[in-house]
Amino acid sequence: MTAPSTFGLSSEARNLHWLLTNLVEEVPGIQSVAVVSSDGLLLLSSDDAHNTEARETRSDRPTGPRGSSADLATIVSGIGSLTIGAAKLMQFGGVKHTMVAMDEGSLFVMSISDGSLLGVHGSADCDMSVVAYHMALFVGRAGHVLTPELRSELRKSLETASAGSTR
Repeated sequence: MTAPSTFGLSSEARNLHWLLTNLVEEVPGIQSVAVVSSDGLLLLSSDDAHNTEARETRSDRPTGPRGSSADLATIVSGIGSLTIGAAKLMQFGGVKHTMVAMDEGSLFVMSISDGSLLGVHGSADCDMSVVAYHMALFVGRAGHVLTPELRSELRKSLETASAGSTR
């Protein structure tokens, strides 16, 4: 059964929401997730209005970074840009993934397709290899369906959700 929050979305968009919710629910230590377009726009998030069901079932787990899902999208986009620039300067080819380990958490960024990125904010005790493995599964399943049309649909659904939450 499709969650009420995905009502009206295409089957591809609902599937991406399901994949994201599954990633957050199934992998211990994941605090928040964002899918970002090549131009830095948030497309899908574990913290957006479409994923309130996931947040309610995870009430015992901390949320990730202070602020909104847009903050995670900005961070993911910036790190993605920086690593792509570094790879070009070093002439080592494209960037597959980036990991930033901090004292109290980790940030993982993985390329999806056409410059889109998957960003995961994990707790300090998360198993980085498990997170990376599940991110690779998400990318493998989502990459081929993340078309320009689907990116546009996801972006519009986020704009609609945020317009509704500000009223």
